[in-house]
Amino acid sequence: MSNLTKLPGIRVDAANPNHHLWDNHGTWFLHYTVHPTPFTKERIRRSLGTKDLKVARERRDAFFAHLASEAGKAASGLRKAAAA
Repeated sequence: MSNLTKLPGIRVDAANPNHHLWDNHGTWFLHYTVHPTPFTKERIRRSLGTKDLKVARERRDAFFAHLASEAGKAASGLRKAAAA
């Protein structure tokens, strides 16, 4: 979960390898919170489509890696726009 450290709004409990994972009757879900405005929050739960914890961790890590790359692209676009 090292990619999580690149996302300033994602909190990680390093002592818990199942952080952001939620078991719903045997199926693993990704569970996280977003703040669309400074005054609101939204809890997101997405099925990872697996009953295997190891696969769920891999899918969680891949999701957050994708999120980090998208955030990097958006930040780079903002820097280019500000420089123009």
